Amino acid sequence: MTFPVSLHASGASLALAMLSSSALAQTTLPQTLAAVIVTASRTPQLATDVLSDVVSLSSAQIAASSQQSLIDLLQAQRGVEVTRNGGPGTACSVLLRGADGKHNIVLVDGVRIGSSTLGSANWSALPLSSIDHIEIVFGPLSTLYGADAIGGVVQIFTKRGAGPARVSALLETGSDATRSMQAGVSGSGEGEHSLSYALNVGHEHADGFSATLPGSFSYNPDNDGYDKDSASGELTLALAKGHEVGVLFMHSDLNAQYDNGASSYDVRSAQTLHNVGVFMNNQILPAWHSHVQLARAQDKSGTDSSATASGKSRIETEQTDFNWQNDVTLGVGSLQAQLGWRKESVLSSSTAALNGDRSTRSLAAAYLVKQGPHLASVSARVDHSSQYGSTTTGALGYGYRIDSALRFNTSAGTSFRAPTFNELYYPGYGIASNKPEHGKNLEAGLYFDDGQLQLSAVAYRNALTDLLVTAAVCPIDPAHHTYGCAYNVNRAMLTGLSLEARRQLGQFNAHATLDLQNPHDQTTDKLLVRRAKQHGVLGVDYVAGTLSAGVEVIASGRRFDDLPNKVTLGGYALLNLTANWQFARDWSLQGRWDNAANKRYETARYYATAGSSVFAGLRYAMK
Repeated sequence: MTFPVSLHASGASLALAMLSSSALAQTTLPQTLAAVIVTASRTPQLATDVLSDVVSLSSAQIAASSQQSLIDLLQAQRGVEVTRNGGPGTACSVLLRGADGKHNIVLVDGVRIGSSTLGSANWSALPLSSIDHIEIVFGPLSTLYGADAIGGVVQIFTKRGAGPARVSALLETGSDATRSMQAGVSGSGEGEHSLSYALNVGHEHADGFSATLPGSFSYNPDNDGYDKDSASGELTLALAKGHEVGVLFMHSDLNAQYDNGASSYDVRSAQTLHNVGVFMNNQILPAWHSHVQLARAQDKSGTDSSATASGKSRIETEQTDFNWQNDVTLGVGSLQAQLGWRKESVLSSSTAALNGDRSTRSLAAAYLVKQGPHLASVSARVDHSSQYGSTTTGALGYGYRIDSALRFNTSAGTSFRAPTFNELYYPGYGIASNKPEHGKNLEAGLYFDDGQLQLSAVAYRNALTDLLVTAAVCPIDPAHHTYGCAYNVNRAMLTGLSLEARRQLGQFNAHATLDLQNPHDQTTDKLLVRRAKQHGVLGVDYVAGTLSAGVEVIASGRRFDDLPNKVTLGGYALLNLTANWQFARDWSLQGRWDNAANKRYETARYYATAGSSVFAGLRYAMK
């Protein structure tokens, strides 16, 4: 495995210093040895047995961060970059290990979400208030999840019911007239036929700030705020020991303002996410567990930019998924077999040519081994699409426990991304013959965890072929592609080194991350758009009884906003401060000061980001 010289030279000394330092930290709490990961293998595993590179955020970490949005929470994680077209409520994207925003899958409680026309999830509409914990798995996971898992998978787990009835609530206020309220109730009964339940609701509002900056063709100095209403819930009934059925849902309505020039018209975007799933778990035999889920996810969006019909647009897409997963203990390991069916539909669009659907039938198998100090996995999958035919992916992984604290992992895998409906059919832009993109990934990592100190170093090399790129002037039939086009032409190479260090020192929790990467287009030898070669986090968290306080610095190198690498987006470093005080058994006060140094920066050209912002909240959580 080879990596660019810059990854060795420019970052090596800093990386070693970060991994050996015991004084670096962040406001999040250290992960524990008992952490359980589901997404990496579609079955619960101890974090120390996982062969993939994973970041896990617990409910305690999310609460301690006092973050205002999911995108802000993800920005501070290893291996993750974000771009945003303005403040909260505006369009944004999440990039994993240098891959594009379309190169990851987003799941909510196992339900796949995202727009079939855009090819990515609506991150701004996802409510942080409904989230219990998050798993980010890096690398190719197409053998487990199918198309689009090139950069990785982000799975969001909403709050579930367990134990005695509990009530929670949070009230927050802050800069830009931000106000948010959330409340939840959860619990479960006892006995063989018990019922578990959870319901969470939330409302957010902010007056915001101008989404665009002077120089943008759509600049308007007015404030661009948003309102968001959300609800999520779960109901599970135990039928007998080892057998249960349940239903879960999440719903979010986002109404956000954006800029469209100097017009005095109130320009708005309305977006709705709605997903629901029904599932059944059955312990058929002591060594055989079955999980069946049928789910539907809807993504609706509409814009209103003028008083005339020409200024209004709408689109509604839907994904329907059926998956039957069987896990059987066999020999020294566990055999997993999946049977799946997925239908993507554009139900309604103001662009009639996009209306349509496609379906995919899937068959997958994986075998996981845990034998003494050895860990291993092998998996394969076939996806047959009604639109672009069959695609086969495979993966191999191996891990070795050098001692009780030190582990070595290595893996290889293939992946693919399906063209979106826009890339295929949008009038004047799409090309119906576009093919899926393909990825081949190699990686190796060292992990150390003795309960007090956690270190990790992961090197990866992900080669992409048939990369779909957008050209302003389409080289394929330009007369009929008035908006340019997306077409298969390029190759890209995503190489990098991802480092993390955590250390607990008495009342201090220490954390540092550093990503050294070179995501570049091999056809043009240019850096891929809006991706930095270096980004990381430093911080410290202090806990003394009922009081805690933290400081973190999120830093990123320069990026380019265009394919020729002529428009530079400068690097930045953001200073964030947090404080929490539990003043009674179930009550606490929390505060956060984001971008305390008031750094002006852009993650997308001519789009504004928040300056110095202060937030405070009152939390009630029944113990």
